[in-house]
Amino acid sequence: MATFFGILAIIMWSCLALLGVNTADIPAFQLLSMCFIISALLMFIKRLILKERLFTQPSLTVKQWLVGIAGLFGFHYCYFAALKIAPAIEVSLIAYLWPMLLVLFLATKATRLKALIGSLVGFIGVSFIIVGDNQLTYNPTYVKGYVLAACCALLWSTYSWFFSKSDSNTANSVDNIGWLSLVVAVLSLIVHFQLETNNPLNILDWQFTSKQWLSIILLGLGPVGGAFYLWDIALKKGSKKLLASLSFCTPLISSVILAVVGLNTWSSNILISLSLILLGALISNISIQSITNFSIKNLRRKNANKLG
Repeated sequence: MATFFGILAIIMWSCLALLGVNTADIPAFQLLSMCFIISALLMFIKRLILKERLFTQPSLTVKQWLVGIAGLFGFHYCYFAALKIAPAIEVSLIAYLWPMLLVLFLATKATRLKALIGSLVGFIGVSFIIVGDNQLTYNPTYVKGYVLAACCALLWSTYSWFFSKSDSNTANSVDNIGWLSLVVAVLSLIVHFQLETNNPLNILDWQFTSKQWLSIILLGLGPVGGAFYLWDIALKKGSKKLLASLSFCTPLISSVILAVVGLNTWSSNILISLSLILLGALISNISIQSITNFSIKNLRRKNANKLG
């Protein structure tokens, strides 16, 4: 069940581009602050439903606070900053090195080579979706953007690996995402006031259309909020290696969703990407022992049939 929650989080992240269509005019950190406020509210709503105490001391250690804030806030900060410097295609592709890094972080010494090959195949699959028919170009003026995008990959893979190792038996440990969301919302609001507006007291900046409010709420409940709770449960109790490999599917599913609603065109790259991502997941997760056992069983079955 925990692994299913992780897959559901991946699907939610895939809806980010679709839900972001109606919020494109909202400054990035202003939107981020509202989404993470909704994310934090999910913790309090859950406590109300279960009749738990609304306010209890967070169980996060200092290291968990630092890694959590770096992962949730640092990732988004670096990503938005990178998009201002470098082209979106290159930024997205470099940022999507994070599933590969996570696969490698989770691998043992004995499985590291297999994990590397599988994650490389998955990453190549992702590139067919992100790059499409465009050409990648290297421009020295974009180096800072490339570095920030690489920081995104490192921050999120480190966050995911670190919390996959955290204690999952602590009471309400998933509520820690709510406290982290609250801090990220405050930090995002501060950055918004510093970088995105000249007049923090301008009420007009917070007046949105009904479509925008609906998208903001859905983003907070899903890809920029609720998904982090599901991901936390999945990392601690689910199949971590499988989820890391399937994370490559996020841009693929996103492209399919956009194509279904008519905001993107269907392409053979979708099929190629799917094939490579699934192949990469298979290489990363299947064990040599499983292949050996399967071969032995088939051999015994054939011998039994011959004798029969």
